[in-house]
Amino acid sequence: MKKLISIVAFSGIVASCGQKEPGKSPTTVSEVADANDHYSQLANTPFVQGYPSKPDIAKLKDELFFQRAVQSYIWALPALNIYAMKEASEKKFGAGYNIMPIWKERLNAKTLVTTPNSDVIYGMGYVNLKEDSLLVIDVPPGMQGILDDFFQRPLVSESDIEGRKWAGDIGLPGPDKGKGAKYLLLPPDYKGPVPKGYYAYRSRTYNVFVFLRGFFKDPKQLEEPVKVMQQVKIYPLGKEAAARPMQFPNGSNVPVNMLYPEDGTAYEMLSRFINDEYVDPADMEMRGMLAAIGIAKGQPFAPDAHAKDLLDKAAKTAFKMGHAIAYEPQTIVKNGTWYDDRKWLNVFPGNPTFTAPDFNFIDPRTGFFTFAYSASPAMAVMMENVGAKYPAAFVDANGDFLSGDNNYKVNLPANVPAALFWSVTLYDPITGAGLDNGQAFPSVNTMDKPIQNADGSIDLYIGKDNPGTGKNWLKTIPGKGFFVILRLYGPTKAFFDKKWKPSDIEKVK
Repeated sequence: MKKLISIVAFSGIVASCGQKEPGKSPTTVSEVADANDHYSQLANTPFVQGYPSKPDIAKLKDELFFQRAVQSYIWALPALNIYAMKEASEKKFGAGYNIMPIWKERLNAKTLVTTPNSDVIYGMGYVNLKEDSLLVIDVPPGMQGILDDFFQRPLVSESDIEGRKWAGDIGLPGPDKGKGAKYLLLPPDYKGPVPKGYYAYRSRTYNVFVFLRGFFKDPKQLEEPVKVMQQVKIYPLGKEAAARPMQFPNGSNVPVNMLYPEDGTAYEMLSRFINDEYVDPADMEMRGMLAAIGIAKGQPFAPDAHAKDLLDKAAKTAFKMGHAIAYEPQTIVKNGTWYDDRKWLNVFPGNPTFTAPDFNFIDPRTGFFTFAYSASPAMAVMMENVGAKYPAAFVDANGDFLSGDNNYKVNLPANVPAALFWSVTLYDPITGAGLDNGQAFPSVNTMDKPIQNADGSIDLYIGKDNPGTGKNWLKTIPGKGFFVILRLYGPTKAFFDKKWKPSDIEKVK
């Protein structure tokens, strides 16, 4: 036992960082010194006549196991995020290609999922191409959606459509341009002919996330986007008549925890995912890392007590590393913030697959999927009136983390550059779920018609105290932090040329 404590001293120190008790510093000077000593101890492990002692061999092997587990968690984070959503959804609403939960009265803070948008209608389904092979998604006119594999990479069209490849987007931002069409999902190992008459998209995983979004103009009239969504049909190719009838359970006001694990149970989930999935040749090195910690396709995952302890500490450390990455601007890309003189982060720098010409962006990907799910070109495209932009703030104008103990104000100048609508939403900084602040929704948006100033600008108040402007106030929770996402759907020229800039989140008395 003494050996285990010394071996994982660094694990315990890192895992203690970022505790949920606001206002407390989880890392002391002595803890930092201990961590530095840990590195020194590893680097200076004595080799006598070319050999380490047996206890030191065990120490180095445990450190390697711990590091492999941390990196495996970070690598698998997009899959853990979406697989947790799948398992929780299927447990609550049922499983199968024909099950499409819809949040028909919008999604409130009772649905625990990373950074949901309370100001659109959501439909979220999960299909498995290993079980059902070729699947057709019959998309009605007026739909908007995304098709992602379970590493949250957009599915790519099997062949060129209108002279180019399409990725992920269906409906309004997709090749059917909102007119409706039949999309055919191909599993990663499918080698047969591709039937004509479909937009064929290939997945790199057997599991596929079907994410539908509907927009409304009046929060009291939500029937139309729900009606459009309920016209979607999913069925095996050639078996439409015999297919199971579609079911659209209402997810609104149904408490469900769809969050990915932040402890050692993450590796149990990862083992289930690996056993359920296609073996992508591109993943062989990382699958070797997984095998080294006991996760391999077709094999039971049965770590002993010592390994379980290390895995638990590794998951907790990796979870907090993801947060540490997400809270600050990305430095490996040039556009880590939206404005040089503001604190608003660009949480989606680069392209929707987080790839560069000769490498993949690991930290931007990790930061994004720590707090979010789903990706498509429409989310990252820099085009006027297309897609959306998501400036996020974790700190106030002074660079201090946002706290529910304080009161803040943010000014949105007149003529917010959003052709469709804008919204401001509060989130929990640990889970990324909507802040459960007691209000109907932890957000305010265009349709709420907040009070404008004489110059057309809007002051939004965020804090524990109601300033007397109910429509313009988002409540926080004393003793708990939060972060903010400003969504701009259909961003216009004024956003891209930065002639329009929101204020930072400023502390007020």
